[in-house]
Amino acid sequence: MKITRIETFTTEFVGFVRLMTEDGSTGWGQVSTYHSDITCKVLHRQVAPHVMGRDIADLDDLMDLVVEREHKFPGSYLRRAMSGVDTAIWDLRGRREGKSVAELLGGTPGRIRAYASSMKRDITPKDEAERMKRLRDAHGFDAFKVRAGAEVGRGRDEWPGRTEEIIPTMRRELGDSAALLIDANSCYAPAQAIEVGRMLEDQGYEHFEEPCPYWELEQTKEVTDALDIAVTGGEQDCDLPTWKRMIDMRAVDIVQPDILYLGGIARTLRVVRMAEAAGLPVTPHCANLSLVTHFTMHLLRAIPNAGKYLEFSIEGSDYYPWQEGLFTSNPYGIEDGHATVTDAPGWGIEISPDWLARAHYTVSSAG
Repeated sequence: MKITRIETFTTEFVGFVRLMTEDGSTGWGQVSTYHSDITCKVLHRQVAPHVMGRDIADLDDLMDLVVEREHKFPGSYLRRAMSGVDTAIWDLRGRREGKSVAELLGGTPGRIRAYASSMKRDITPKDEAERMKRLRDAHGFDAFKVRAGAEVGRGRDEWPGRTEEIIPTMRRELGDSAALLIDANSCYAPAQAIEVGRMLEDQGYEHFEEPCPYWELEQTKEVTDALDIAVTGGEQDCDLPTWKRMIDMRAVDIVQPDILYLGGIARTLRVVRMAEAAGLPVTPHCANLSLVTHFTMHLLRAIPNAGKYLEFSIEGSDYYPWQEGLFTSNPYGIEDGHATVTDAPGWGIEISPDWLARAHYTVSSAG
């Protein structure tokens, strides 16, 4: 089946892709969030010309072709744009075969344990703990992630003492049975990261995310080698050779690819296979309730080295107002701390017609 048409519907924050093949089959995908309007321009200018009129059977080869043709542009925007094509093709395949993407990937529909993922640093430890308890009581979450340091903070805290306060506060307020995770978002140099890591170990945390600048793999490895807590990372990395180096040197204990930053499902599966060969689990990054979390749910139901849980953003319209009204029905219900992948064909979602009508529309077509 050859691609004949690619349409994008985008705002600044999120962009959906509708792809059509020569037999009239269609599928829906998404480019990565943030500056999605720019990403959709990249898609039409630097991805569509290379995939238009080509067969979708070998998705690895198709995505490699784009990378090769655009070899002067090895960075994030190209991969974020490629993701829209890749994820639309998976939906198209699922709709044609009457199977969920999880099933196409060799898995099954079903439940996935989720962790409540905070995106906020401008919140006091006391208030953070209180909202986590409310979520626990309402939705059954038993795993929770909060933030340490300042984002790419050069060693600074969001305000003095916040990290030292939030680490014991979460344990005290949520109890010994809660699984606790923390994300430093590239804040620390190794010595400081190790110091924070020791505090985390003392409080029984199990996941220390991106402690050092993510591009400094040797720094991260120094922290990984020094600590017993699982050090995790990789969300920002979109270059497959970097992934190979990261895994070969065991810079982290758990890998965290983001499907839409990396270039789609097919390229993420390559990282999954590298990690599997190295005996490393995969807990993908999916930090908002656009389709990236839905894509990740299907992936986790299918891969043999899936991590313990799904990242599930707890932020609402005050933080992510652009999340509102994207879909005709909510794909993100949480019951007993679990999300659910249904057996609906493809991704099993429909984009809201009202949202599509307001979005900026562009089309590339064959001929």
